[in-house]
Amino acid sequence: MQASAILRDLDPGLGARIENRLRDEAGIVQFRRSDGRTAHPTSQGVTLRGLGGNASSRALVTLDGVPQADPFGGWVAWSAYDAINLGGIIVTRGGGSGVDGPGALAGTIGVYSTMTDGAEASAAYGSRDSLDFSASAGGNLGNGQVAIDGRYSRGDGFVPIVKSQRGAVDRAAPYEQGGLGIRLRFDAGADSRIEASLRGFSDRRDRGTDYTTSKFDGIDASLRFVHDPWGATQWLALAYVQLRDFDSGFASIAAGRNSIAPALFQSVPATGIGTRVEVRPAIGDANPLRVGVDWRRTTGRTEEDYFFSGGTPSRHRIAGGSSDTVGAFAEWSSGDADEGFLWTLGGRLDRWRLGTGYRLERNIGGSLITDLAFPARSGWEGSGRAGVRWTSGGFALRAAAYRGWRLPTLNELYRPFRVGADTTTANELLKPERLWGGEVGADWSRDGTRLSVTFFANRLENAIANVTLAPNLSQRQNLGAIDSKGIEFAADQQLGPVALRATWAFTDAKVDAAGAAASLDGRRPAQIAKNSGSVSLRSTASGPFGGFATLRYISKQNEDDLGLQVLDDALTLDAGLSWRITDAVSIEARGENLTNTLVPAAISSAGIVERATPRTLWIGARLGF
Repeated sequence: MQASAILRDLDPGLGARIENRLRDEAGIVQFRRSDGRTAHPTSQGVTLRGLGGNASSRALVTLDGVPQADPFGGWVAWSAYDAINLGGIIVTRGGGSGVDGPGALAGTIGVYSTMTDGAEASAAYGSRDSLDFSASAGGNLGNGQVAIDGRYSRGDGFVPIVKSQRGAVDRAAPYEQGGLGIRLRFDAGADSRIEASLRGFSDRRDRGTDYTTSKFDGIDASLRFVHDPWGATQWLALAYVQLRDFDSGFASIAAGRNSIAPALFQSVPATGIGTRVEVRPAIGDANPLRVGVDWRRTTGRTEEDYFFSGGTPSRHRIAGGSSDTVGAFAEWSSGDADEGFLWTLGGRLDRWRLGTGYRLERNIGGSLITDLAFPARSGWEGSGRAGVRWTSGGFALRAAAYRGWRLPTLNELYRPFRVGADTTTANELLKPERLWGGEVGADWSRDGTRLSVTFFANRLENAIANVTLAPNLSQRQNLGAIDSKGIEFAADQQLGPVALRATWAFTDAKVDAAGAAASLDGRRPAQIAKNSGSVSLRSTASGPFGGFATLRYISKQNEDDLGLQVLDDALTLDAGLSWRITDAVSIEARGENLTNTLVPAAISSAGIVERATPRTLWIGARLGF
């Protein structure tokens, strides 16, 4: 009933990154075109179907069912997946999927891990003195399994600012990232098991100037009990915790880019905890009904030093709060998945609460400037989805209608930020976003050929966006709405020893705004391209030689809400070749952006252009036994 895709080929190492693999699916949009080696960590939200406006994720990202959005900011720490062996990604487009939790406005990106049986490792050397090591080992332990996964990568980086605009302050932006995780899976009686996961990651990068270093550390843990007998009632219970510690510096750069000074230092500790219980009662010989409850709590604050003089800050600010969401959900599916009609009906009801927020500002070592408390707020929100699919042979028609919602993040409510001379203030009065949407589509498959097309229309009310108030000054505000409609197309074809996949998305998104944001009415949301697409060829043969090639295109998009700065379109090529020397050893060479296309990732209000990854070459080896 929903347009979806299953992504595999997620082998870690040799420069491969999960956020870049997602870019192979047209219509999946990350707020910046840069990846997790150079983009600022707070700019790495993800969305679909033109529902943009800021860097918070409007797609729900989960790992083995656990929400992955940062508990404070709603962005996704893609480097955190270095500490786990991934088995696949299911991308489900469209909102209202209440069984996965609230927040699935644009869709759900479900990431799944796999338990390693044996050992595998990779090592690679790349452009700009880059290194990438990954390893995973696992096996039986008593009546269960254990797996340990890890990855380390570093590089000297490239200069983000385009060559013609660089000044004395600009330099390469190095990065260093790593993660380590352990997972356990044990039998717990007939048709039952316990799954436990613990992983941590560390991420260091900067923006290519002094005073812009960011440090992002995290620890995630989860415990799950699963009881899934065939033909009987099934159930699961899940509990998890996310710990995040984020520090970042921001700089003030003079015109001409020949002098620089610190502007702001931020520290953002945050915690997310949650639990979930789901039951699938046996009805006849199937389990068509899913019912359950879940709860998620987030707490966090921003601690800032600013108003620098002679390299020393004169003011300090603390702002933050908490949020709680508790919900109940149910979903019923009935019919034949292979022939005739299949339909599903699901919904959830959530009670949300924003705890008392606060903002405290004082002169360092001196007087109090601001001491504000923002009253607690609460409310009810509903989500739902109804879908139907009719299948005859290799042809299927499908349709769905849905409603979803998203609570503002603590970041949007309480954390201001600065990029160069451009400041964006927080807004503690933001309201939840609400989505209404629908889609119709068709699928056809025969003899190794698969075609899919989907037409969609969405209206995101109370859309949160960064709204320009004055030159170099913006504020997060609720817009009237973002209206988005478009077409998504995907084709797969097996061509002898290689598989061809092509995707394309056309998105016509416009802002519906009045009042203080009236100047945005009818404009395209920031960071949303009208056209995007990709064509990939991947070897599927079992012989010693393999490879892939991926061509990606993204059209022009607005950098800012007013459309004063435009990011040009870009066409890039990635490719790789591999040679399996023995059953256990292979060597591999791969390249990113082989044509060295200038991919603009950001433009400041002064017209300074930042680029995404230039040509990057890798050579390395894989070992498995």
